[in-house]
Amino acid sequence: MDQTDRAKQKDAEAPAEILRDLDGLIGLDEVKAQVRKTISLVELGKARERAGLPHLDLTPHLVFTGNPGTGKTTVARIVGRIYKESGLLKSGHMVEVDRGGLVADFTGQTATKTIKVIEQALDGVLFIDEAYSLAPDWGGGRKDPFGEEAIATLLKAMEDNRDRLVVIVAGYKDEMERFINSNPGLKSRFDTYIEFEDYSSDELLKIFVHMGAELGVRLSLDAQIAVAHLMESLDTGKKGFGNGRTVRKIFRECFARQAKRLRERGRVKVDVTVFEAADIPKVGEKDFS
Repeated sequence: MDQTDRAKQKDAEAPAEILRDLDGLIGLDEVKAQVRKTISLVELGKARERAGLPHLDLTPHLVFTGNPGTGKTTVARIVGRIYKESGLLKSGHMVEVDRGGLVADFTGQTATKTIKVIEQALDGVLFIDEAYSLAPDWGGGRKDPFGEEAIATLLKAMEDNRDRLVVIVAGYKDEMERFINSNPGLKSRFDTYIEFEDYSSDELLKIFVHMGAELGVRLSLDAQIAVAHLMESLDTGKKGFGNGRTVRKIFRECFARQAKRLRERGRVKVDVTVFEAADIPKVGEKDFS
């Protein structure tokens, strides 16, 4: 096998490797299934195109719904990589923005600002977090001219760059449904919704342990029990619950307590690779929302 054949083989294996990254994420079983379904449809459309068959009107643009910290940004990056390997996108990189990245402070400047962001995202994925903020519900039929300008610019770019731009919008479920239904152009371009459910307490514990493993920290038996009780006490399912972000806050607090324990013990040796029960906040001791 020469170098060219080896390179082709490596390229052929790339999608499977990326899917392993997707499958390696904690939880998100329904998300993984929906992403695979979407990718299969995209690949079918490309195969039909190569075979000279009539074009299928399949949109690669996606709506991600759910609470913060549920892996939406991570999955969006993986989708971009898979779209690249499927031949849908040339680069597959991701540009992440929110309302502030698209909307300007003065009238007439939003289109220019939005276009600059779109140009950065060409051949890749434009990920817009809290996209519903572009069409706020002010009531009384009032509209946000700045947000409308950003949306109009985005829709035109999506039409003009069908083969070079994929847009993924994300946010809370109800707000995203209102956002998509606020403009016929949005509704015609976004028809695939993927819901990111909150992590279970067991999954939150796995995320905590994984964070520790990445930083060379393990849990004593008592600490494992304390963390498990703490995760069970969290208000999962509540709108705005931080999921992975909440776990990250707890992890940082554990580090702070370990540092305090280390300082107080002075010359007494402390194993900095282990979280003890004293490093874990007690249930109800602190608000991590």
